[in-house]
Amino acid sequence: MQEWRAVILAAGAGSRMKSALAKPLHRIAGASLLDHVLRTVAEAAPSETILVASPENRDALAQAAPAGVSVVVQETPLGTAHALGAARAALAVGEGDVMVLFVDTPLVTAGTIRAMLAARRERRDPAIVVLGFEPADTAAYGRLVCDGDGHLEAIVEHGEADESQRAIGLCNSGLMLFDGAALPAILDGIGNDNEKGEFYLTDAVGVARAQGRAVGFEIAEATEVMGINSRAELAMAEAVQQDRLRAAAMAGGATLEDPASVYFSVDTVLGRDVVVEPNVYFGPGVEVGDGVHIRAFSHLEGCRVEDGASIGPYARLRPEAHIGPEARIGNFVEVKKARVEAGAKVNHLTYIGDARVGAGANVGAGTITCNYDGYAKHFTDIGEGAFIGSNTALVAPVSVGAGAIVGAGSVVARDVAADDLMLTRAAEKTIPNYAARRRKQSAAGS
Repeated sequence: MQEWRAVILAAGAGSRMKSALAKPLHRIAGASLLDHVLRTVAEAAPSETILVASPENRDALAQAAPAGVSVVVQETPLGTAHALGAARAALAVGEGDVMVLFVDTPLVTAGTIRAMLAARRERRDPAIVVLGFEPADTAAYGRLVCDGDGHLEAIVEHGEADESQRAIGLCNSGLMLFDGAALPAILDGIGNDNEKGEFYLTDAVGVARAQGRAVGFEIAEATEVMGINSRAELAMAEAVQQDRLRAAAMAGGATLEDPASVYFSVDTVLGRDVVVEPNVYFGPGVEVGDGVHIRAFSHLEGCRVEDGASIGPYARLRPEAHIGPEARIGNFVEVKKARVEAGAKVNHLTYIGDARVGAGANVGAGTITCNYDGYAKHFTDIGEGAFIGSNTALVAPVSVGAGAIVGAGSVVARDVAADDLMLTRAAEKTIPNYAARRRKQSAAGS
């Protein structure tokens, strides 16, 4: 496949989002709209990617864009063709077709991009390939008007369409692929003789036809080209993406007991024979091995769970948690920046942060690693096969040696050697008949 370049238009103000955050940085499935488009573009392997920003969002987008993505600025918002023109100097260097995408159309797939590239090269060498779709409700969309040979003649906006044109079910998504060699002349031919005085890419079709070039089209699913201009549309896109991710997880060999209640991030990785119970949330950066069981109401982000481990219910794995093979993380357990090694058990009501729990160790209910002293975080090391009794506070920095036992209710502020027993309980004291005497005093009003 010959070279092609991607231009992503991201200079829109996004005023309907009513947000201090630039619209391209709003998220679906744990990733920004910008990141979704960049991921898709990268999968289709362009020779270059150019991002068109506004003066207002330039710095934010330049910071968010990965190395190798060029950022240019549309200084004045004068329409989509004008925005593409902002990339003209960058496009003058190099060769290949030019794909125009939109940051607020994040659900387009790499397969669709490849289909457009193939259409540009296989069908009478069209100057432009437009991506169309057939929505259930065509109300506000521009229509793709074709000639008798099935080639695109024009894009007619809904407000300017006559009755016969409004009956057309094929609509414009906005995405276009241009013959890079023809693009400068096409841009030069687009005028701004319209109500807003702006330069629109939709006019490129008529210009190319007037220059004697054919224009083709490809058709995508309506959900693939849905635009995001409001919080409501952001939520609709989230729903579409979640359905895709759930389907992919199950196709890959995972069991989702209640798919609609499980939420993924776009980069979630699940191994084979993973079982996910209802109401589980996967934040960004989660990798799960084979045969893992994730029980209901668990929250995972930035973590790795190895083969055969069990998580939850009601567990929280925070960034840099690493759960080893066959380990057990139980109900109301939180793990942060810690490694729980093979076969270790942390089953109840426990916080493990900045720590290592050695292979085969058992951590009792109510245990906490006291990792923060108000100024800095400190490390707790629990050795292989150690036993930590319930309601223990491990005051970091501290280590418990392999095979050691810490009695329930202890506060451990110094290291425990391997195979030692550590107890810090106060001596027991019994006051005979105290409860009865206290009730009698209370009844007497004293």
